[in-house]
Amino acid sequence: MSEPSPAAGGESPSSRRGPLRTGVVREVLDDALARRAKSTGADALDVLDTGGGTGNFAVPVASLGHRVTVVDPSPNALFALERRAAEAGVADRVRGVQGDIDGLFDVVPRGGFDAVLCHGVLEYADDPADGLRKAVEALRPGGALSLLASGLGGAVLGRALAGHFAEARQALIDPDGRWGQGDAVPRRFTAEQLAGLVREAGLAVVSVHGVRVFADLVPGGLVDTEPGALEALLKLEATAAALPAFQAVATQLHVLAEKRG
Repeated sequence: MSEPSPAAGGESPSSRRGPLRTGVVREVLDDALARRAKSTGADALDVLDTGGGTGNFAVPVASLGHRVTVVDPSPNALFALERRAAEAGVADRVRGVQGDIDGLFDVVPRGGFDAVLCHGVLEYADDPADGLRKAVEALRPGGALSLLASGLGGAVLGRALAGHFAEARQALIDPDGRWGQGDAVPRRFTAEQLAGLVREAGLAVVSVHGVRVFADLVPGGLVDTEPGALEALLKLEATAAALPAFQAVATQLHVLAEKRG
């Protein structure tokens, strides 16, 4: 049986599996924004999404009523963001600006945001610590940082299970966690490394979660065709996310932190 197309009223497999990639982070982020709104008494917060691309997080955050500025180096991504925001009815609350973390304050003000999303940025930054400091400088006192980065353990486990044992070992011993010349990710982190960077930048760590602990290891056909499999996997991911043993093998790591106020 063929997969129903979205145009035919069904969901594609990739869209159905979307919560596996973002569900844990969305839940933590939504809660952090709600706490910030309550503490400030503001109905709408100012949120900065660095490297926000086409708006995977920016548009849902804007749908909560917040104002979101997306900084991304790709004009194509910003064009797709504009279209996506319009389709979601939040175009008036989403602003796209071309730029990157290194030149962040060429395009946004220091200390102008209640929350900063730094997702998939530190892996590619020339200096992760400096990039993180810039993200912190963009925060108002008491503001929240949502940091998402590639996890070392998930890459090692993935290469080993694919039979690439030498590459798995190389990722373990490489200072940047890369498995070889063909590795498209310049840098990976452990939970301890990410939390350490956050503390060195002057933030208080609120929580650490593993993202895609099992999702990248389970055959897609099983999730798409077995009744109830997706929902069960989502629950498993949510339960494992906060446990250090499973964070150690997660594809991505998420750190929520707050700027001392």
